[in-house]
Amino acid sequence: MKTDKMTLLKLSVALFTGGIMFTACSDDTLPGENDDNDDTLVEDFSRYVIATSTTASSNTTYTLITSPSIDNGTISALGNGLVNDGATQWIFFNNDYLYGLNYNQGNAGTTASYVLASDSSVVKRDREYSIRRFTTYGTYDNYIITTSTGDGPTDWADENGYVPQSILISYLDTEAESYTTNNTTDSVYLSENFLGNGEYVTLCGLLQQDNKLYSAAVPMGLSQYGCMQRDEAGNYKWVLPGNEDLIKTESGGSGSSAYDKDELQWTQYPDECWVAIFDDETLTTKKLIKTDRISYAAGRNRSQYYQMIWEAGNGDIYVFSPSYAKTMSDSRQQTTRPAGVVRIPAGSEEFDNYYCNIETQSNGRSFLRVWPVTDDYFLMLMYDRPLTESGFAATEMAIFKAEDQQLTYITGLPADVSSFGNTPFIENGIAYVAVTPTDGNPAVYRIDPTNATATKGLEVETTQITGIGKLTYKVSQD
Repeated sequence: MKTDKMTLLKLSVALFTGGIMFTACSDDTLPGENDDNDDTLVEDFSRYVIATSTTASSNTTYTLITSPSIDNGTISALGNGLVNDGATQWIFFNNDYLYGLNYNQGNAGTTASYVLASDSSVVKRDREYSIRRFTTYGTYDNYIITTSTGDGPTDWADENGYVPQSILISYLDTEAESYTTNNTTDSVYLSENFLGNGEYVTLCGLLQQDNKLYSAAVPMGLSQYGCMQRDEAGNYKWVLPGNEDLIKTESGGSGSSAYDKDELQWTQYPDECWVAIFDDETLTTKKLIKTDRISYAAGRNRSQYYQMIWEAGNGDIYVFSPSYAKTMSDSRQQTTRPAGVVRIPAGSEEFDNYYCNIETQSNGRSFLRVWPVTDDYFLMLMYDRPLTESGFAATEMAIFKAEDQQLTYITGLPADVSSFGNTPFIENGIAYVAVTPTDGNPAVYRIDPTNATATKGLEVETTQITGIGKLTYKVSQD
């Protein structure tokens, strides 16, 4: 089975910040059963699936529940649904499978997948996996692919013992229900000097168009391996003149900001955006294209890099940059480019002259995330103040109509928004987003991109919504 080129439009991936409860289906005839109630399934049917976490008395229970609608009503998770281990990321694959990705770090649980059963419940498939840590993800044909950047093979270490950085890839074959990685030396893909400037990169987002994979190549600075390389005169090969003091003299930091001695952390080229175009899912053959009209195309939250490369309905690919490099502490590593958008036209592998400055329509504010909705409409999660100010938070939403270069803030959302769901569920040209107000229950809001309005839908009564999407039961799967 091969997904069509709009897979990522339909891919409903979610880490939501609301809560969820479920109202059971009728005890009468189940979807797909005949009128005689003889348990003979006669047709396919679908149900919305909502991943929830409920915290009480310092204990958290994760539950997958189903609902016939998310447009209205109230639902409860208490006593309903399939209890599970939770997930770092929930991915709904073509309405066929739900994957709960947990990367294998610390006390993280295993990755498992789920399908819809004939009684409208969610059931777990047989296989479980301990997958690698990941910073971004995407799909290609039957695969869910995750990537991160980390140490390559130790036998590639230099004379200092420093190991080159590599792109670490994991493949989950949704049909074969299997898991593989590029663990062998022959399949390792170097991240070092990826762009020809000595810096290593991390990939952000994976967009399949036909058989190609598009990804933003985000420069991360010089690793210990790259930083210590010398030219023929014995000088630093890749450190720009005047940047020698940016090299770390000791290890420090924590979490996603941790650094090592002899590393030059963060890029020396903040005013560039690179896109890698790979021939297939192996990521081994690439073409690189660059523009200096925007900074790198990645939304960031700790160690996660949010996809900013998306396809419109006509095949054009839009590349968004929130200009996150404005937050760097050193002026040499801060971008001068405003948050903006460029384009790769359908059928091309080059940027055209399209450019939109988002900040001119947002009072200088940027965005955390972007998702395609329908045609050339994109949903944007906006910051409440410029990135150059302290305390910025993503508390507003807007619609961007790409061909018109028009940004419109959404009306109809609660005035006291505490947080939004991490990823919307897209169906029939409508975006469904979990919204948590400061006071009251979270709810799913229905956002119409054509008029940038939001309408309250399903209200929920639990601690957190961690995923929402749809699964289809197919009679043929029996």
